[in-house]
Amino acid sequence: MITAIDTNVLLDVFGADPKFGASSKEAIRSAIAQGGLVACEAVWAEVAVFFPTAAAAREAMERLGVAFAPGSSDIALAAADAWKAYRRSGGRRERVVADFLIGAHALTSADRLLTRDRGFYRTYFERLTVLDPSAG
Repeated sequence: MITAIDTNVLLDVFGADPKFGASSKEAIRSAIAQGGLVACEAVWAEVAVFFPTAAAAREAMERLGVAFAPGSSDIALAAADAWKAYRRSGGRRERVVADFLIGAHALTSADRLLTRDRGFYRTYFERLTVLDPSAG
């Protein structure tokens, strides 16, 4: 069982978030034990911003057990379709294309997505199984 991971869960752990850090860390452990953890380019880029160097970001991701799983043109086009649907339904620009890339990547490259942003992904990627580490 391959689990794609969203940026917010990784930042819970890397930032030792007092509210979500422990549950996110446990969810990551569980996902790795059940088969593995992957993240697309958008997640790696968003996480890397919080480290002093690219090398430090790579080391942290690898140490945590997050594999880099690049996307494809099909994923990019699926993300574009979801973004268009979001905008047509009145979605504001508070969502960025990276969110749609993460959802499309998880849908096509993994069995599920580990994120605390479950409502958004369930709306725009209905077939995606979403796990929320903060849901008790």
